[in-house]
Amino acid sequence: MEIRIFDDQRALVKAAADRAVEVIRQAIAERGQARVVASTGESQVELLRDLSAHREVDWPKVEVFSIGEFIGLPADHPASMQRFLQGRLVAKTGAKQITLLTTEADRARKMVEVGSKLQSVPADIAFVGIGDNAHLGLNVPPADFDSHEPYLTMDLDLAYRTQQVNEGWFVEVGQVPMRAISMSIQQLLKAKEILALASGSSKALAVKVCVEHGISPTAPASILRAHLNAAMYLDRDSSAQLTVKELSQP
Repeated sequence: MEIRIFDDQRALVKAAADRAVEVIRQAIAERGQARVVASTGESQVELLRDLSAHREVDWPKVEVFSIGEFIGLPADHPASMQRFLQGRLVAKTGAKQITLLTTEADRARKMVEVGSKLQSVPADIAFVGIGDNAHLGLNVPPADFDSHEPYLTMDLDLAYRTQQVNEGWFVEVGQVPMRAISMSIQQLLKAKEILALASGSSKALAVKVCVEHGISPTAPASILRAHLNAAMYLDRDSSAQLTVKELSQP
């Protein structure tokens, strides 16, 4: 895994967006289409804004897969992952979104349907964040490192739900759904390239644990070290607690 450290979030996001555009355009040139796994949350807002501004990308040839969705949350809620991706990327670019619905009536069917589509051709690139408690996607600790199901349902811990409040998606913890669908760790690792973004001092301890401690389900994002083409894009604050010296600088 490569570690890239930038002076601030703005520089971090620009570099990540530039790399993502390069990968997407290359995939389209080689295969006629590109597949992207996209996350939501604070770390992804600016990234998707930068990506949507790149008009040189043939966006109708890009398929966007959501990393997950809250269970029981109305589709028009500001924290809905479908709404997040639709508004910040799909509607602005014309990219194709493979929607993961979460209504009780068709949730299991849609998980199989969308999962089968995703498994048919590997994603070219995945954009993820690193949680305050080192969660990856909606895979909260202790994460399931073994399941090969493309999507899993899981209970969201208090740390994850608190982060949602701290980022402004909900007013209080009681409003945050307690269950969600998440792309599994094994499915995420099938992406040809993974960009993990983390900025701010609240991420510093999680980054240190994921980079310098053992790979463990108790720190789900640590599994990125097992991927041959993953990179963490950090700023000075999120990398402040790192003590390793063999960092790849931009």
